[in-house]
Amino acid sequence: MRKGLRVLTVRARPGHASQGLLQAGKLVFSCALGCGGISAGKREGDGATPLGSMRILSGYFRNDHFSGGRKTRLAMTPIGPDLGWCEVPEDRNYNRPVKIPYGASHERMLRADRLYDACLVLDWNISPRRRGRGSAIFFHLARPGFTPTQGCVAVTARTMARLLPLLSDRTVMRVVR
Repeated sequence: MRKGLRVLTVRARPGHASQGLLQAGKLVFSCALGCGGISAGKREGDGATPLGSMRILSGYFRNDHFSGGRKTRLAMTPIGPDLGWCEVPEDRNYNRPVKIPYGASHERMLRADRLYDACLVLDWNISPRRRGRGSAIFFHLARPGFTPTQGCVAVTARTMARLLPLLSDRTVMRVVR
């Protein structure tokens, strides 16, 4: 894995639709998945993790909480208090970063629960963008006990710190059944 990872493979844990196993080369890590499990028909608000291959495009990190955010080949941007992500299908900035305050409903990237201390953007519904097909599908940090996400894939901070140096914008996350 010295040269980096080309593929991360994610599948549900047997008997636990909202928890998964992430394979990185020969290593396997626990992860959280969406509360709706894995779905081939992803829709906005369904809580499902989309089935398919998604390239890791770039990322965001909290410099004050996750100093390893710069130890990667990915383009990483520090998270500030004015960074949000639009989740309204009818808005012109749907599934895009926005500057807060913002008129439409959005997710705040600077979170008290620290889930986005390291947050990588997956290319789900980015280009082309389809209204209502799901927004803010990220690879981010997990809650204790790997409780469900709203459709993202989430790992521990320790796992993320271990993977980040091996990731690039050529890395693909494959969510399979």
